[in-house]
Amino acid sequence: MIYAIGDLHLSFSNNKPMKVFGNHWNKHYEKIKNDWEARVKEDDLVLIPGDISWAMKLEEARKDMEFISRLPGRKILIKGNHDYWWSSLNKVSTMYKDLEFIQNTSIIYNNIAICGTRGWTCPNKVKFTKDDEKLYLREVNRLEIALKSINQPIDKIYVMTHFPPTNELFEPSEFTKLYNEYNVDKVIYGHLHGKESFKMGLQGVRENVEYILVSCDYLNFKLKLIDG
Repeated sequence: MIYAIGDLHLSFSNNKPMKVFGNHWNKHYEKIKNDWEARVKEDDLVLIPGDISWAMKLEEARKDMEFISRLPGRKILIKGNHDYWWSSLNKVSTMYKDLEFIQNTSIIYNNIAICGTRGWTCPNKVKFTKDDEKLYLREVNRLEIALKSINQPIDKIYVMTHFPPTNELFEPSEFTKLYNEYNVDKVIYGHLHGKESFKMGLQGVRENVEYILVSCDYLNFKLKLIDG
């Protein structure tokens, strides 16, 4: 089985609340833990597409990583826009043996390639600065690097990205163009919080690619079954 859940926003070291997004975030980590332990087996895979911890430094994130490490299954994580503790891939990769971190790279699981990159805000009419454009194009390039890192025959390609793949109008982006070009099967992403924001996330199948929003509050703090 392959599951996914994003935007855990853990803060065991700095106790940063998420109540700004609603009271349903109260002790949200307990809801996640209860569902996770009830469903995930040791040989299952769980994808976590970013915004993992509110920690600012790697040492501050250790309690949050320990929480994830103690949960069953194999976990693959990518970086979100709030993961400031994630300073370099080499440093985070040595934290725990059962946590796998990917950044513009890929991992093979049961003949499925799992690729990952953070992504960025797509061009839109509300707010898209020169800095946004620079980061957007850089992340498009990193996505292609991740897709090109697949160096063996595989059955499927799943991409984890933190940011949504399009703007709020669901217009094609350089990200979606790459998904089509490389025959990606599924795109798993998060970043969006709140009912109004959820409406801005592309979901369902478009041009043979399935787009899946897995922000934990969108999932009511329960894992999403992706494959199996």
